[in-house]
Amino acid sequence: MTQAPESPVNLVCPRCRSTTTGVLSTSPVAQAWTIFGCNTCFYTWRSTEPAENTDPDKYPVVFRLRTEDVKAAPVAPTVPPRRPAGPEGTSGR
Repeated sequence: MTQAPESPVNLVCPRCRSTTTGVLSTSPVAQAWTIFGCNTCFYTWRSTEPAENTDPDKYPVVFRLRTEDVKAAPVAPTVPPRRPAGPEGTSGR
């Protein structure tokens, strides 16, 4: 297992190449791993993953996104409200 970088330099999202990325979490064990996330396309990756998942130049072309693609993506529908409880206190299922 590789060690997590102490401070990422020029952290770029592997999927959309945005620089709106940051550290989301770090291991409770010093330098064991770091989780990074992109605020543009919401891709997340661990510092311990292979280069295909972390390096923008090695990320598979078929899975890459452009900023325009993210902006044009449809908004996911909201979750509808819960159904009223049935006579036995269940949700009617």
